[in-house]
Amino acid sequence: MLDDNLRASRKTADQRPPLQLSFEFFPPKTDAMEDRFWESIHKLAPLQPRFVSVTYGAGGSTRERTLRMVRRITADTGVAAAAHLTCVGASRDEVDEVVRGYREAGVKSIVALRGDPPEGVGQPFTPHPDGYRNAADLVAGIRGIGDFDISVAAYPEKHPQSVDWDADIDNLKRKLDAGASRAITQMFFRNADYLRYLERARKAGITAPIVPGIQPIHSFRQISGFAARCGASIPDWMAERFAGLEDDPETHALVAAAVAAEQVTELLDEGVTEFHFYTLNRSNLVLALARLLGRRS
Repeated sequence: MLDDNLRASRKTADQRPPLQLSFEFFPPKTDAMEDRFWESIHKLAPLQPRFVSVTYGAGGSTRERTLRMVRRITADTGVAAAAHLTCVGASRDEVDEVVRGYREAGVKSIVALRGDPPEGVGQPFTPHPDGYRNAADLVAGIRGIGDFDISVAAYPEKHPQSVDWDADIDNLKRKLDAGASRAITQMFFRNADYLRYLERARKAGITAPIVPGIQPIHSFRQISGFAARCGASIPDWMAERFAGLEDDPETHALVAAAVAAEQVTELLDEGVTEFHFYTLNRSNLVLALARLLGRRS
């Protein structure tokens, strides 16, 4: 029997170690989507996240929207905003221009990612002839331009293009050694995958925070598609829980809340004190999970 006195999730917020939360959004494409974006931002900002990040479309396709959103988040809410940046299909000069634009706009945090090839995840990555070769190279370039707080990606189930675990962990180490402050994981649904990954990284001498990336399941069908494209697996038990709920949104939402609650409380009990939430520009489930973690607006 688990002793509630030993479980962090059963302690009050003032009895637990301080938590760090961060939230990820994507630039909205329509006026209606933008209304929901700002509604969610304003609901989550009072939770005092470390930062709110805004993604960067393939090949820089959302560059201007990302910058506009990041600038307004800080101006409207006072919350630190992090801009994503990739080096796919762009020269060093083009990427550096974006970084300098972030610096001039007062952006102090960047999520630096190599980015996926235009052909999709799993296809060979070919650097731009005059571009950054990989994420570690990109981090070093950003660090040379300004004193940014830099986050990079980590893969609890191994990056699809890594030949083995040693290569995967070595790549993470290079990114951190180049100047990143932390790694944020791709979504995962088996906590054991994250904990094993953390153990591998620590054995390799990596001491930087490796923050679990948590994906609340607003639509199981949609998330399953995301997972298949990025190499994250869906456990059979989870697929079974959502089976047959495509036309029952109320029950789907209740199951999604239970699945996410189980994941974050288990991680909290394992000693995890930092969480990054992939919001999909929605706030309801994330607000509930933050409350479970002891953070209130």
